[in-house]
Amino acid sequence: MATFYFALALFLLLNLFAGMWRVLRGPTAADRMLAAQLFGTTAVAVLLLLAQVFGNAALIDVALVFALLAAVTAVAFVQRTQPNEEVEHDAE
Repeated sequence: MATFYFALALFLLLNLFAGMWRVLRGPTAADRMLAAQLFGTTAVAVLLLLAQVFGNAALIDVALVFALLAAVTAVAFVQRTQPNEEVEHDAE
């Protein structure tokens, strides 16, 4: 079963090369951000596979931290690229 997990991890790492192509070529910032999200998701998946193979619970904790960082990165990107609309409230 460990061989199967290593094969899955290798497949995921090969998918990162496809994502790297999108990061380098663009064409938009959103495409690049989605490719960066792919890196975070793939890192989480690889860490979870390796945690299963080696029986190392610390790798699961690292995967959780990566997942949280990926979510924060996505929120920061949206906040930064969102048009700046100020909402005016009527003062009564």
